[in-house]
Amino acid sequence: MIEPGSRAPGFRLADHDGRAVTLDDFAGRRLLMAFYPLDFSAVCTDQLSIYQEVLGEIEARDAALVGISVDSAACHAAFREKLGLTFPLLADFHPKGRVCEAYGAYVEDWGHSNRSLVLVEPDGTVGWSHATPTPLEIPGA
Repeated sequence: MIEPGSRAPGFRLADHDGRAVTLDDFAGRRLLMAFYPLDFSAVCTDQLSIYQEVLGEIEARDAALVGISVDSAACHAAFREKLGLTFPLLADFHPKGRVCEAYGAYVEDWGHSNRSLVLVEPDGTVGWSHATPTPLEIPGA
């Protein structure tokens, strides 16, 4: 898992609408990156639903929230609509898992990310990171 104090790796990923999103789009504010394995699984559904419930608290701390998994933008759009999510879901689809891997959240043996949280500070450094011991656990909100 990426260590606090590290420079956050840049990225360019498609969001749920297919629009390009970069780390630079969040310059000057905090960004909470929630890495999760796959759309539509029961545990991922619970995880992102919890984050939607506390989104107001995250935004009150001048932070934006994005979810990142190896699913496609089209899959993200359907998942986001089904759950009523209002925060962006970013597709680390091709090359598969490259951004997850750069942040230390990719589980090669499983072909998807672990459940991990990374807080990027306004200056582009990692302020905090957390990875669950297994993708079967949800990191608390």
